[in-house]
Amino acid sequence: MFGAEYYEENGPPRQVTVATIVVLGFGVLYALLGLMALTSAGDQISEIVIGSKGSSAVVVVVAWVGAVLYILPALYLRRGRPWARYLIIAVAVLGILGGLLSLPTGLVGLAIHGALLVLMLQKPTKRWFRR
Repeated sequence: MFGAEYYEENGPPRQVTVATIVVLGFGVLYALLGLMALTSAGDQISEIVIGSKGSSAVVVVVAWVGAVLYILPALYLRRGRPWARYLIIAVAVLGILGGLLSLPTGLVGLAIHGALLVLMLQKPTKRWFRR
C-alpha cells in the first residue's frame, strides 16, 4: 500500500513517532535516576531500588546502561534503522518479563512495554523499516 516514496515524502508512521517519544522518555528517566543516585540521596535510592544501602554505584551503572539502551535506539528509530527496532523489541520483551515478575507493582511498566512491543510489530512500522 505504501511504498518507499510515500515514507520519503511523509516521514515515519505514527507508531514509530509514538514509540520514539516513549522510549526517549524512559531513557531520560533512567539517566535522571543515575544522576540522582550520585547525590546525597544515593543511599536511600539504592535501598529502594536494590534493597541495600551503600550500593549507589551499582544503581548509577545500571541506570546509565538502561538509559543508553533506551536513548540510543530512540535516536535512530525515526531514521528507519532496523537494528534500533530490534533493540526496542528486545528491551520491550525484557520489560514485559520484568513487569510479570514484579506483579502487581510492575503493572505500569508491563503495560508500557507491552504497548511498545505492539507498536514495533504493527504493519506500518514493519514497512517503515523495510523501505
